[in-house]
Amino acid sequence: MRKYNYCWFLVICIIISCNNKPNKAEHVAEKPTNVANTSTEVKKKQPQKTILFFGDSLTAGYGLDEEESFPSLIQDRLDSLSLEYVSVNGGLSGETTAGGKGRIDWVLEQPVDIFVLELGANDMLRGLDINSTRQNLKDILDVVQSKYPEAKIIIAGMLAPPNMGAEYAFEFQSIFSDLASEYKAGLIPFLLSGLETRPDLFLGDGKHPNTDGQKVVVENVWKVLKDYL
Repeated sequence: MRKYNYCWFLVICIIISCNNKPNKAEHVAEKPTNVANTSTEVKKKQPQKTILFFGDSLTAGYGLDEEESFPSLIQDRLDSLSLEYVSVNGGLSGETTAGGKGRIDWVLEQPVDIFVLELGANDMLRGLDINSTRQNLKDILDVVQSKYPEAKIIIAGMLAPPNMGAEYAFEFQSIFSDLASEYKAGLIPFLLSGLETRPDLFLGDGKHPNTDGQKVVVENVWKVLKDYL
């Protein structure tokens, strides 16, 4: 197992549990014209599909303009590849798995083709029961599958620092891989991989990923997401 600099990781995690202000705006890309007329035929574009990133402040992009958050950067890449997808930022700073469970129904009022789940770190920092965290995540995924059975699912994994105890850290990390296996979902092993020892990838407060840090997160997400497009 890769060894991480948990000092930096713990700093990163701490900021997730703060009652941070949300970023300036939620990104929803404008839909293109569905039909382009030519002199000999009508060429129809495929309808846009939706990728919903559902998580906490790491997804919300704390301290950055909306276009600098990783879900927005994913949209830029999709557009550059002429892929007809809309990337929706469903991140909420300070969110726990119980909070996510409470708001998942109304978030799913919009169609979802790919659902990326990024929650759990706040539960860990608050020392919440691991079984409750696991069940809340399962309940969220069950709602997604019930409403959109054809939706593809990706789970973003997180780590617990060693001061939580080796047993707790192992059980917490196992939640994400276990759920990925159970729901036949994609797995991002550690969303923040590559940022652990790089203070230059954070904002001036030394806690939140800056624009360059978001670009690293994009690569971690894209490694898995690209196979589901």
